Amino acid sequence: METDFYKTLGVSTDATADEIKKAYRKLAMKFHPDKNPGDKAAEDKFKAAAEAYEILGDLEKRKIYDRYGVAGLKDSGYSGPGNFEDIFSSFGDIFGDMFGGRSGQRRQGPIQGNDLRYDLGISFMDAVHGAEKEIEITKRETCWTCDGTGLRPGHKPATCPTCKGHGQVVHAQGFFRVQTACPKCHGEGTIITEPCNDCQGAGLTKKTKKVSLKIPAGIDTGARMRLRGEGEGGRKGGSPGDLYVIMHVEPHEFFLREGNDIHCLFPLTMVQAALGATVEVPTINGAIQLVIPAGTQPEQVFTLKGEGVPSLRGGSPGNMIVEIKVLIPKKLSSREKELLTEFDTLQKESGAAQEEEGFFKKIFHKFTDENS
Repeated sequence: METDFYKTLGVSTDATADEIKKAYRKLAMKFHPDKNPGDKAAEDKFKAAAEAYEILGDLEKRKIYDRYGVAGLKDSGYSGPGNFEDIFSSFGDIFGDMFGGRSGQRRQGPIQGNDLRYDLGISFMDAVHGAEKEIEITKRETCWTCDGTGLRPGHKPATCPTCKGHGQVVHAQGFFRVQTACPKCHGEGTIITEPCNDCQGAGLTKKTKKVSLKIPAGIDTGARMRLRGEGEGGRKGGSPGDLYVIMHVEPHEFFLREGNDIHCLFPLTMVQAALGATVEVPTINGAIQLVIPAGTQPEQVFTLKGEGVPSLRGGSPGNMIVEIKVLIPKKLSSREKELLTEFDTLQKESGAAQEEEGFFKKIFHKFTDENS
């Protein structure tokens, strides 16, 4: 049976990144080898939780897993969990706040910027045909004055007096030695005594920026576009994060999309349905002539091949599904009533009405016999 990573962590499939991290943290604390020496069952549960978090805690891996499962992860190059050293190195930020000895190093080196999310509403036609859009976002960018260090130019950071530069402080809790990030320097090991005047020591400054994006034809609600390097700026030489644009397609007054097919209701008069007609049907690519055969019935469906939504993956486009709605007049003139009465009389004389009535009687008797 395929591993259910959501079940392993005890979270729902729509859990947020924060909820996933909290669930993993709870399991890691419970089954951590330092708390369960020699317990093979606890070790297995710890490894399972670590593997689940490695997938669900990573935006790209989670997307692949949600869509294709474990098989999709293997196709993308994922080879499963590593050994203990791999686990501890991968999740040092989490373990660094809980246990000592394995991941107690202070934070050093470049710090990558945070990813950002932007929800974009687009029209039905823009989603179908594609479009170029420009969005405006407010984000924190790397401070140009201090290059993201937070320091006033010409100054250096000072050693943290609380942790003496280690970035960690140790507390004794019962039998355990618990190591946590230094509250003074937040695990950095150093503090800024001469902050940059432009960013006040944050290393980042808030700015508004316009970003252009090209929306591909065939995109749908929930689709996510990734703009690399358009997230928040990095610190200490770190690279910027990415911007994820989530699409929200507005409904159309006439068309309804299902996958790559387009559905619509098309009205016909009784005369058009009975005698047949050539009508112009609107499609996403413009009006198309459709031949309506005589005797067309209400809810009858016509399929226009290739008149649906283009495929995002370059395949054949979907179809246009036209469902007929026969309009029955609510008010009739005296002359119209006379003509319909005459039509009814002719139908009875020709036997067509009796055939239809006999058909419905058969259906009625069959239904009553089955339910008696």
